[in-house]
Amino acid sequence: MYKILIVDDEPIVREGIRERIQWAEHGYECIGACENGREALEVMAQGRPDVVLTDICMPYMDGLELSRHIVEKYPKTRIVILTGFDDFDYAQQAVKLQVTDFILKPVTSAELRELLDKIKLEMDEESGRNEHLLRMKQELKNSMALLSERFLERLASSPMQRLDIAAKLAYFNIPLYGPLYIAMTAEMDELPLYGETADVELYAFALYNIVQEIAGSAQESAVFRFKEHKVMALLSGSNPEELHAQAYKLAEDIRNSVKEYMKFTVTVGIGTVCSDVAEIRHSCRASEAALEYRLLMGPDQVVNITDLELRGGKPLQDGFEAEAALVSAIRAGTASEVDQCIHRLIQEIGSASMPIELCHVRILRVMLAVLQTLMEIGSNDHDLFGMEKRLLSDLYSFRSLEQIEVWLKGVCGEALRGVAQTRKDLTRSQMMEAVDYIHSHYSDPELSVKTVSSHIFMSTSYFSALFKAHTGRTFVEYVTDIRMDKAKELLKHTGMKTYEIAACTGYQDPQYFSVLFKKHTGDTPTEYRNRITAGGERR
Repeated sequence: MYKILIVDDEPIVREGIRERIQWAEHGYECIGACENGREALEVMAQGRPDVVLTDICMPYMDGLELSRHIVEKYPKTRIVILTGFDDFDYAQQAVKLQVTDFILKPVTSAELRELLDKIKLEMDEESGRNEHLLRMKQELKNSMALLSERFLERLASSPMQRLDIAAKLAYFNIPLYGPLYIAMTAEMDELPLYGETADVELYAFALYNIVQEIAGSAQESAVFRFKEHKVMALLSGSNPEELHAQAYKLAEDIRNSVKEYMKFTVTVGIGTVCSDVAEIRHSCRASEAALEYRLLMGPDQVVNITDLELRGGKPLQDGFEAEAALVSAIRAGTASEVDQCIHRLIQEIGSASMPIELCHVRILRVMLAVLQTLMEIGSNDHDLFGMEKRLLSDLYSFRSLEQIEVWLKGVCGEALRGVAQTRKDLTRSQMMEAVDYIHSHYSDPELSVKTVSSHIFMSTSYFSALFKAHTGRTFVEYVTDIRMDKAKELLKHTGMKTYEIAACTGYQDPQYFSVLFKKHTGDTPTEYRNRITAGGERR
């Protein structure tokens, strides 16, 4: 029995639904009927229903807010929204909250029964899948033929004597009679999440079960798990074309079955045909190498290494032009241009016919160019430095060019932030140097924007903009303020003449100095000195 809770602020609707449905006949137990969301949450804390049937418009807590709480606290509970026709658009918003379904008022018994039966069927199927996964988990612990699997792993990876191989095949009753052999290797493209965490071993075992069921059904075959959750199958026969065709058909069946029943994708690599059981490891290695081409061809594929060796393609260009464009974009600090350059680079690699090792080398060359650019700009303390090993391990972990593109954009994004911070620090340092220069040369009548900007090796227009952003004042305003402050000090604490003070503060024309001083303080230099001497200073 599944538990169901009804939530509606209209007593007629609430009790009508509760009384009209024969709950037990449909596999449910109605544990309550609440008039608002707040009351429903209290009941849920005790009863933990499997299904909640709720209205949208209710006092205290409406159906959408209730749904948010349920999704957060009870993610496995299914939600069905009751809504009037006028609230139809409103109800559609509930779909974004992972609501299972919604039904229009007035609700008929037939409609509700049909919906309840549909939800029950879905919950039954999910329960069956859970039980199936639990059974596989138990089989994982109890039904591994360890000795046979260890022999097959050794056969796939290490040299062995023919007599030893023949003896082991007979001992473990492994039907590989030859005279031709071929290997195929299946590997999950991405580990899917089930519930809150991914059980790697469980999903690897599920893949093994499917390969065993499909490839193991061949008359001459052996299936075993092979390093890092790969599953390998060995086939034997007497005709190379037929053996190739059989391997390809089995690989396609495996790929389709995994997608249909386990809801994740795999790539299957097919190796070369060999005519000596002692050389079967070469076919095994070739099937693994075929998997690496997932990087260029994308996931969810059957990759035949023989086809790859024969296919033509666009030759890979040297790539220096694309790398130069990327470096220029990083120097300019333009994020959109950086992303465009990376996208073009990845497209160029993807469209070329190239060994997978060369693809990695090409990406590494790009990374070295980025690091070199950061060094030249002066961003030597950036987080990317000293992390070359991490970058290498990240690169070799990716299984598609799309993943590499996202990763490369992220790395270059960090580089852009480093460039921006370096330039920000450099600008701040240059502005501080400019201010110091002004304070030490304010008495120079030749002091100007040009002399200061030349001192810090910056163009006058760029310097003027940065200086105002840094100080909040234009260059002329800043210099005038410093000179006027110094003039006031000299008028207050010395007996120097006005023309002498003008000269000391960088003004060759005493009359111009006096006009500027009055404009700045409201007094002429003489008036200012007299007022200060009399004991008052204008505020």
